[in-house]
Amino acid sequence: MKFADLLELTGSEPLFESALLLAGGVDAGDVRRQLSRWTAQGKVVQLRRGLYALAPPYARVAPHPFVVANRLVRPSYVSTESVLASRGMIPEHVPVTTSVTTGRSGLKRTPLGAFLFRHVMPERFTGYRREEVARGQHAFVATPEKALLDLVYLRAGADRPEFLEELRLDGLEQLDRGALREEARRAGSPKLVRAAAWLADRAAEDAGEHA
Repeated sequence: MKFADLLELTGSEPLFESALLLAGGVDAGDVRRQLSRWTAQGKVVQLRRGLYALAPPYARVAPHPFVVANRLVRPSYVSTESVLASRGMIPEHVPVTTSVTTGRSGLKRTPLGAFLFRHVMPERFTGYRREEVARGQHAFVATPEKALLDLVYLRAGADRPEFLEELRLDGLEQLDRGALREEARRAGSPKLVRAAAWLADRAAEDAGEHA
């Protein structure tokens, strides 16, 4: 396979898997050797075994961090501070993209950034949806309500009003307060119920309403 063939196959995609290049009875060993060579030459970026992106200036599409996170670990969805920052709900820049997964927790450092994965039990793997995060790029992302509850669930003491105040949350009026309370109730966690009640009250205040 020539590099021009790779560009033709993958140039319009933010990421690609080596399995895509193995269709049609090609020599698998040759493809792997070529990928290793192109990676060493800086033409291709390897994110994990079998997952790659074209490097600038060859890439026509810059991979969105949320898309990279989804593809690094499956199943997973982006959540907590990463979602809150993307929606302008917290003021801080978030340098690490955080996701929730039913697999193992861990931090993955790649040429495209750092990605943190937090483990939850399968019954808590809810409250996310597929969204367009960049033109033509889609990822599984927590709703703002679930992102907040995931943050509370995964952080010790995060249901305390002092902690929630320290987040300096903004734009709470965009929350679906009913969905927030229902998600917390379904989880069966007093910690989440307490946090949801505080957040719903604050959202109502921001909206000039009663919770």
